[in-house]
Amino acid sequence: MGSPDMVRQMKERARAVQAVVFDIQTLAEAYDYAVELTRKQNGRTLAVAGFDTEAVRPLAKRCATAGLKLLEGPLRPHAEAIDTSLTSATWGIAETGSLVVDSGSEDMRIATMLADTHVAVLPHGRLKPDAMSLEDELNGRLKKDSPSYTAFITGASRTADIERVLAIGVHGPQELHILMMEGKRK
Repeated sequence: MGSPDMVRQMKERARAVQAVVFDIQTLAEAYDYAVELTRKQNGRTLAVAGFDTEAVRPLAKRCATAGLKLLEGPLRPHAEAIDTSLTSATWGIAETGSLVVDSGSEDMRIATMLADTHVAVLPHGRLKPDAMSLEDELNGRLKKDSPSYTAFITGASRTADIERVLAIGVHGPQELHILMMEGKRK
């Protein structure tokens, strides 16, 4: 589990890059958060990636009750219609407030890059102090005999053109919400 200092640092650094950070205890709270956020933003769709099918059943019920369409894989046919995505983060890096996501599946890449708002669940136990602390895990992925894709996400998508005009959401989500989960995934 991430130490209280590491959790505090992760929150501070993530907020410094305009991520919204919220504490939760269970996946049920993450589902409620994602559904309510989508409704507040007048969204109609919520995509989910990185959770097993059984874990998503309660989310499907919440979406139906809220009048939202839950998008499950394959997400490619819905790529242009994703208002909010809910994903699981593989790790968090406290030093930079970054998420590290195993994006080996196309659905995870679509969910993290094409939604207007990205909501990610990060268990405290998946928190690392800095990028160097992930060396063994990342080397293990690279040594596998299959392609891998790992994304580092720090805040919402942003870019600045030659005239130094900042634009949010040009190459990805306009908002990033990180749900720091202290409890186990229930």
